[in-house]
Amino acid sequence: MNRKKAISIIAKQIRNNYLIAANGFISRDLFDVYDKPSNFYMIGSMGLASSIGLGIALKKPKKRIFIFDGDGNLLMNLGSLTTIGYLKPKNLVHVVFDNSSHESTGGQPTHTKKINIDKIAKASNYKVFKVFFPNDLSKILSQIKKIDGPILILVKIKNSSEISKRINLSALDIKHRFMKNLNS
Repeated sequence: MNRKKAISIIAKQIRNNYLIAANGFISRDLFDVYDKPSNFYMIGSMGLASSIGLGIALKKPKKRIFIFDGDGNLLMNLGSLTTIGYLKPKNLVHVVFDNSSHESTGGQPTHTKKINIDKIAKASNYKVFKVFFPNDLSKILSQIKKIDGPILILVKIKNSSEISKRINLSALDIKHRFMKNLNS
């Protein structure tokens, strides 16, 4: 399964829940397949989607917050896993797309062929699910509706030659539209 297919499956199933997307191809794919005002696209800040998602989850405990992260992004801010695990926000779902590379910046390898993000998350008090196939991803998304977070879904993906278009909103427009939606 590639990233864009996985993002499409998840975004369409979670519908209007709040979604914080890591920079690079993850944000671009989400923007391409399911743009909505409750999406926040990280532009230019690698590794911070999990920290922003945590802040929103703590501030809005009655809303379900999803974070779309890449393995490279998460490894740049690995301490966010332990902070999320310590604070245990029940409304947080952290989806990590793992292709063992920094695909958005040229495909440099990450360490996830030998370092297991799912095991680190489990040791940090997350409820953890690992997915390889589209059908399993849909089943897990249905299953987690009845489970309190923090939840981590590790989606093992393959690199893709398909590159989504760039986001045509400015960083300020993304922020203003997301904040307006969040506060309505």
